[in-house]
Amino acid sequence: MSAGEIIAIIGACEPERASLARRWAQRSGRLLVTARRLDGYPSAIDAAVTLASHPSIQKGLVIEFPSHVSVTDLIGTLADPDGPTRLMAVACVADAAHLVSDLQRDDYVSQASAEHPGEMNHTARALLTVTQLEFASTVILVNWASLDTPDLSTVMALVSHLNPHARLRLDHPEAHLMPLLHAHSPVHAGAGWVKMLNGTFDPHMTDPRVSAVRYEQARPFHPKRLQGVLNERFDSGECGTIVRSSGFCRLATRPGITAHWNHVGTMISFSPLAHDDERHPDDELLALGQDLIFIGLDLKTEALIAALDDAVLTDGELLAGPQAWLAFADPFPVWHPAARGAEG
Repeated sequence: MSAGEIIAIIGACEPERASLARRWAQRSGRLLVTARRLDGYPSAIDAAVTLASHPSIQKGLVIEFPSHVSVTDLIGTLADPDGPTRLMAVACVADAAHLVSDLQRDDYVSQASAEHPGEMNHTARALLTVTQLEFASTVILVNWASLDTPDLSTVMALVSHLNPHARLRLDHPEAHLMPLLHAHSPVHAGAGWVKMLNGTFDPHMTDPRVSAVRYEQARPFHPKRLQGVLNERFDSGECGTIVRSSGFCRLATRPGITAHWNHVGTMISFSPLAHDDERHPDDELLALGQDLIFIGLDLKTEALIAALDDAVLTDGELLAGPQAWLAFADPFPVWHPAARGAEG
């Protein structure tokens, strides 16, 4: 049996997302599954697999996914080469006029947990938005006509920095976007920060206001001073507008652990990725200290690096050793033992 073909439509702009999904379904001759319909299932992704695999579906489906769906889970399931579906495209609909403010939002999306009935999962809306942009194969900007040319250029360059490999298009009601479709593959998992860490960062669009900065530092962070930098120097705009930052970091109070630094807008989290004492001799070290990527508007590189350098251990603190570091104030959430060995 041939795999069920799926065109996935994602994005936080619900009316525009629904409109685009209807147009794509009509022009491609595919059946449409709406986000409202998927909301009636415990798992929108599992429902998509079931619907696309039905023998009566001949030309595949255009599926509009609800805003709360994780795009990484969506791709992991629907693009599985051994699975019953073939992911043709992941098209992210983004509001050009409000994109920067959407990435600065501090509210959360709540959704009933499929794994733990009665519990709720809470995900930062800005994180959902940025990962949708980072993992899309095509990004379609809506509501762009109200922007003047310089502002539109800035928004398009920002998207290109967040996802250098996405096909970026401005939405026109009459536009025929179907030729943009191409089978989704791992190359489309093109988050800009990952590309920059790997040395393959080459955004198609640039703008004087948009830039990316890599910060490398062997010394671990002092957690209390890092909190001060985040709350006082980053939030004040001293270093420009940091839209997205991510990478690998180490906190002095948690020696031997490489963590994932995951930040967008006003939300930041640190989660353990690897423990030095569990590393196989042949395994590559994720990071000796800090290896972080910052993407934003009007970034002040020297101020950014100086602020981060102020948060790492001083010569005296470094020489005191890991046992002394354990006594440093650490305001960040505790990593519970269950997180040991976690992937994120």
